[in-house]
Amino acid sequence: MFTGLVEAIGAVRDVRETGEVFRLAVECPEIAPDLVLGQSVSVSGACLSVVALRGSVFDVEMMPETAARTRFLSLTRGSRVNLERAMRLGDRLDGHLVLGHVDGTATLESLTGPTRTKEARFRAPGDLMRYIVAKGSVALDGVSLTVIDADAGGFSVGLIPTTLESCTLGRLKTGDGVNLETDIVGKYVERLLGSRVTGRPEKAGGLSLTFDELSSLGY
Repeated sequence: MFTGLVEAIGAVRDVRETGEVFRLAVECPEIAPDLVLGQSVSVSGACLSVVALRGSVFDVEMMPETAARTRFLSLTRGSRVNLERAMRLGDRLDGHLVLGHVDGTATLESLTGPTRTKEARFRAPGDLMRYIVAKGSVALDGVSLTVIDADAGGFSVGLIPTTLESCTLGRLKTGDGVNLETDIVGKYVERLLGSRVTGRPEKAGGLSLTFDELSSLGY
């Protein structure tokens, strides 16, 4: 479990495929010396386990499912990634509950605003937009952000100076992709209410609840 508050920015040293596993080496002197084998680290929003340690460099592994849902296969040597270690029980939750389970990717359409603050507009798949609402929360490359507005095709978020300076989002260009995790609360609500409406559990891979049905229930 993470909060979406980036601790440090790491630099990719290597990305390689070994059989069914993709291995990513990341250099980060700020946190690597304090890591231990098996520890969970959010790497640009994906929860990955540390499998090797070499001074300021640590390695993580990911399954094909993770590689397919993220933008990691586009990383090259020198790419920057946001890093956050798992929160400890009793820590303040200053962002929102981020699982590190990436749903898919979103694409930057525009980045506008004055010099110190920006509004970023992202395009995202329709099956993910159903879980994104105005003033709700999303995690983009592991960064907890509040949604300004959302429609069927995309959403916008605000980037304050601290965010622009402390993570990789300030380096984005139009057309760049980011890892997207929607708020887990919406998924559970949909699943539970879907069972209530139909009287049967939602089938894997299918949705049993519509927005009209939600409206009829008073939501």
